[in-house]
Amino acid sequence: MFEKLRIIFSIPELRKKVMLTIGLLAIYRIGFHIPLPMIATNLDSGAGGGAADFFEKVSVFAASDLRQATIFGLGIMPYISASIIFQLLGSVYKPLEELKKEGEAGRKKLNEYTRYLTVVICLVQSYMYLKFMLMAGANGQSSINPNFMNANEQLFFGWQIVAVLVMTTGTVFLMWLGEQITERGIGNGISLIIFAGIVVNLPSAVFSVFQMVSEGQLNALTAIFLLALALGLTTFIVFVERGQRRVTMQFARRGGRQATQAQTSYLPMKINMSGVIPPIFASSLVLFPGTIASFAGQNEGFEWLTDLSQQLSPGNTLYLVFYGALIVFFTYFYTALTFNSDETADNLKRQSAVIPGIRPGKQTANYLDGVLNRVTLWGSMYLLGVCLLPDILNSALAVPFAIGGTGLLIVVVVAMDSMAQLQNHLVSQQYESVLKKSDIKNYRRSSSKIRR
Repeated sequence: MFEKLRIIFSIPELRKKVMLTIGLLAIYRIGFHIPLPMIATNLDSGAGGGAADFFEKVSVFAASDLRQATIFGLGIMPYISASIIFQLLGSVYKPLEELKKEGEAGRKKLNEYTRYLTVVICLVQSYMYLKFMLMAGANGQSSINPNFMNANEQLFFGWQIVAVLVMTTGTVFLMWLGEQITERGIGNGISLIIFAGIVVNLPSAVFSVFQMVSEGQLNALTAIFLLALALGLTTFIVFVERGQRRVTMQFARRGGRQATQAQTSYLPMKINMSGVIPPIFASSLVLFPGTIASFAGQNEGFEWLTDLSQQLSPGNTLYLVFYGALIVFFTYFYTALTFNSDETADNLKRQSAVIPGIRPGKQTANYLDGVLNRVTLWGSMYLLGVCLLPDILNSALAVPFAIGGTGLLIVVVVAMDSMAQLQNHLVSQQYESVLKKSDIKNYRRSSSKIRR
């Protein structure tokens, strides 16, 4: 491990990428501790019922803690919501579908639209967030300084505008940080920001478990069981994420006028093609109705919505059913977006590649669809088990988890992806070093031309 670290920091280009990534993540954590003016930094007292559950659950993948009223209070969640909307529209709205087929230019245009929608969502969510804090202050809970609330109305209205703009700017800045990490650093920037938001709370959560054991609130055997379960889930996630269904292919090799022996290869199809997208999308959608019902249930005549919000809170049966159904739906939906069987079959046909026993063209596409459906079924079951098992055990046995199934999945997958990219950079650097050391003709001349 230390030898790999030494190699990483001995390569100037790779060292620059790693330090840039660490520096930008440090900036994110610093901004996370800058509070909004005139607001208490901890909103635990102001949140209750479904709102508290919403804040706690969404904070897992929002790269923030909605109970902390800071300039990054909304986290990266508005950008994720905008991405969800465009992913859904891209499959039903023809202009967006055609835009996705334009390659790099279309991708840049879609990213631009996503940023615009992110700003709109930020403005709406930050305004609702402030309204919630105002409501908490009206109920006697000190989310906002009461003297400031009773001050000049114009001054108070101006403060609300400034707070909305600050929170919106904070999310846009986080989005920019993620893009810079993706382009100039190591790994996917947005995923790494979410990763950092989860991992930074892990030491305090582990310490609280040990404290509960020392105070007798938690049995030592239960704590050992939780540790073993976390290690087992981590091993299982790594095993499945590396799992592939390999479809055998044969490429016809031609030499002169006669065909030579066919070359055999395979088409890898991951068991979990959708990654961590389904749990993130499902969590954002399943908690939103419960939170709206919790707010609306405080009005006279809508008390029944409070009971509904309780049923839609984490740990309850209705929540688990909807959450699981959405995970399965988004697993199939996102896999269908990322893997096009017809396009893959056409590419194989152009490359003179065939699947043994399957005719090229439509039959190949149908065969790939069948394989994809079976693989996606097991992938959705895997995501259901990882994401729901901690919640089920928590509600059934009342045992605390330092990190939930969704958070653990995000941490492991993002870490594996970042390490894979880091390994690719190391391999490319070593390959270039080998070429420089060997006297391959015109290598230095060609490499200097490429740099120019």
